[in-house]
Amino acid sequence: MRPIPKALTAADALAAELTDPRTAGPEAGAGRAWPQSLAGGAAGVALLHAVRARTGHGDWDTARTWVSRAASDDLTAAPNAGLYFGAPALAFLLHTAAGSTNRYRNALEKLDAATTLITRRHLAEAHARIDRRERPAMQEFDLIRGLTGFTVHHLARHPDHEVTADALAYLVRLTEPLPGRDALPAWWTDVSPDGEPAPDFPGGHGNFGLAHGIGAALAVMSLALLGGAEVPGLVDAVGRICAWTDQWQQGDDAGPWWPGFISYGQVADGYVEPALRPRPSWCYGVAGTARAQQLAGLALGDPARVHTAENAMITALRDPAQLDLLPEIGLCHGTAGLLQAAWRMADQTRNPAIAAELPHVVDRLTAALNQPDRDPELLDGAAGAALTLHTVGTGTTSAPHWDTFLALA
Repeated sequence: MRPIPKALTAADALAAELTDPRTAGPEAGAGRAWPQSLAGGAAGVALLHAVRARTGHGDWDTARTWVSRAASDDLTAAPNAGLYFGAPALAFLLHTAAGSTNRYRNALEKLDAATTLITRRHLAEAHARIDRRERPAMQEFDLIRGLTGFTVHHLARHPDHEVTADALAYLVRLTEPLPGRDALPAWWTDVSPDGEPAPDFPGGHGNFGLAHGIGAALAVMSLALLGGAEVPGLVDAVGRICAWTDQWQQGDDAGPWWPGFISYGQVADGYVEPALRPRPSWCYGVAGTARAQQLAGLALGDPARVHTAENAMITALRDPAQLDLLPEIGLCHGTAGLLQAAWRMADQTRNPAIAAELPHVVDRLTAALNQPDRDPELLDGAAGAALTLHTVGTGTTSAPHWDTFLALA
């Protein structure tokens, strides 16, 4: 992809502001973030500096300082550990920082063992749940806390490892109908989108998003297929998710979109009101869902699906009203997430129409950086915006890809 120099200039300035963990770190303010949190702690800012150092746009001393801060507390391998927190988050950080070198080899060996152990514990619990024919909790399979997140890390870290195949096999089984249950998809949850029971969602909900829904599983399994994975049932699993998302696709061929989630009542009515179209964010909107659809189309050899996904992205990028729904700068539900997903889509298929819109999105993001009290963190703040601007500004990203934790690559 052709680099956009003004994006790199903005990334350089943001990174310079985030040099010292004592004054710029997520824990330097209110103290709400744990250092080992990829989303909101020092681990996320460390990822920024490690990627910049790998590409020759930053220095390793700064990266090592932030990595040390991220690992300053006892690392957790508790049930709440996942891709975004604890030992797996540090494993992802150090794997991305090391690249093809032996940097952090000893630490990674220990983190690999811990992450594999945690993954196997989660897999055993998930298979036992399926054997009981119960519906899953969101945190069983989602990207941030669950097994989709573990799968995306293992696929990047050691694609030929037994635990990677086992994690992919679980995702296949997640999509298979539960015997004796209704026609709802097997990943339907009995809770509301915030993960808890709620009166507004008496029959639970089906989640399309990348943060907490089936969208990330679709993206990760598609990436596995594109990488040559030969796990039995993988193609069929991708097809089952696509059939469901096709059923609920809204709009038309020129401007398609997918809901962020649907309720049991919407399933009964067979209808989603147009006003419920989500903003074009990564977490629930077209930034995430269109990228997942593009990957699925490429994995299945379905050019019509790829075309629909790219049209969905182009429509959002060209609609000022949609762009205005993203005043935040972050990766999760801000402009940075849309920009990174659009860049990935354009880079994957060399789509000139998407590429042509990227400079305008860069302008929007850099303008939004002027907001006061900017959060430094990765998922919702300046570190994530800086990583996206760095990628667009350099026009390239080498494996291991930092945006793997978003299920975008």
